[in-house]
Amino acid sequence: MYIEFDKEYLLELYVNGKTNDKKHRYQPEVIKGYQKAVFMLSSANRIEDLFRNNSLNYEALQGDKKGVSSVRINRRYRLEFTISELQNEQVITFCRLLDISNHYK
Repeated sequence: MYIEFDKEYLLELYVNGKTNDKKHRYQPEVIKGYQKAVFMLSSANRIEDLFRNNSLNYEALQGDKKGVSSVRINRRYRLEFTISELQNEQVITFCRLLDISNHYK
């Protein structure tokens, strides 16, 4: 999948392991889990590849977040994203990372 970052802090966390803004500071284990989740998303060829990895806990969200999917970063946080496919001669899948959310808020 091709990864697109919706917000600048998501790109900074993935590349640098930290952000410059104080609002999006996370514990090191959350950042490590986030980087692992993004790597797993980028190495998947299609959405079905995410089903095989049980540690990600892939789920399509419902309600006011319909159309958004998520994978677990750790027990508390999840990474929300949308999936779109471009179909020419081959299927190209784009994954747009939206936000890191606290699952229990």
